[in-house]
Amino acid sequence: MKLTIELVPQTSWYSNVRSNVTQKEWDVLRRDSYKKAGHKCEICSGVGPKHPVECHEIWEYDDEALTQTLTGLISLCPNCHQVKHIGLARIKGNYPKALKHLAEVNGITEEEAEKYVEECFEIWQERSEKKYTIDITILDK
Repeated sequence: MKLTIELVPQTSWYSNVRSNVTQKEWDVLRRDSYKKAGHKCEICSGVGPKHPVECHEIWEYDDEALTQTLTGLISLCPNCHQVKHIGLARIKGNYPKALKHLAEVNGITEEEAEKYVEECFEIWQERSEKKYTIDITILDK
């Protein structure tokens, strides 16, 4: 799939790059990401109506070592970013729009997209029962 869902375990909420660097450092990181992407979404090439793109953290999970490792930053349009955090989209009442975008970008039906969302929430549920150690050492480079 071109556009995937990345649900952060509940035990890791609010522990991210922004909570581990200064506001000035975060601004440098996100603006660098925007510039590298040409201020367009790196998944669908779209842009948002208020601001073109938003910076998204890409995490890899080691479910045995219980490590959540930052592997990069990506610039996404608000619609793709909403899909990445589809749980938040549900809370904010934006789920139908996010589901439709997920289906369109991936060339699948909304029913197939819904099944994929359910699978992602099953993984999220399992991961949310454990405490992960956050690894952002990639930023040292």
